[in-house]
Amino acid sequence: MRIQPASAEDWPLIWPIWHRVVSSGETYCWDPDTDQTTARRLWMLPQPAEVWVAAEETVVGTAVLKPNQPGLGDHVANASFMVDPDAAGRGVGRELGRHIIDRAKALGYRAMQFNAVVSTNERAVRLWQSLGFEIVGTVPRAYRHSRHGLVDLHVMHQSW
Repeated sequence: MRIQPASAEDWPLIWPIWHRVVSSGETYCWDPDTDQTTARRLWMLPQPAEVWVAAEETVVGTAVLKPNQPGLGDHVANASFMVDPDAAGRGVGRELGRHIIDRAKALGYRAMQFNAVVSTNERAVRLWQSLGFEIVGTVPRAYRHSRHGLVDLHVMHQSW
């Protein structure tokens, strides 16, 4: 698997993943009916954000690395990850996660925070915990899950 910076030409390969993940209504707060133009604007962010893809024969995952907050909070990174559901369980998320954590350290970030990890996304919670993140807070019933109704959102964090 290659992990490399995404280019504008990668968007047509990212979009089907983005659409499948978001439209499920199980892991991201974005509207499941988000159109492609809006999705591109939400994911393909300008600098200082970095967009990455994980590719085998085609793109199987993507990540965005950016400051969690502007100004006086820009020393803490934030990241978002999506893996093609057809590639789930093959280590794509773990490799992307390791890469983005290493990249954040190289860029001088001092920590990373995830603001909204859906509590029922147990695979993601376990992955992030195995990579050193802790649940530092839980927002009760803050996510309208497509199957489970109102569920909690975790804030996860790690410093280095």
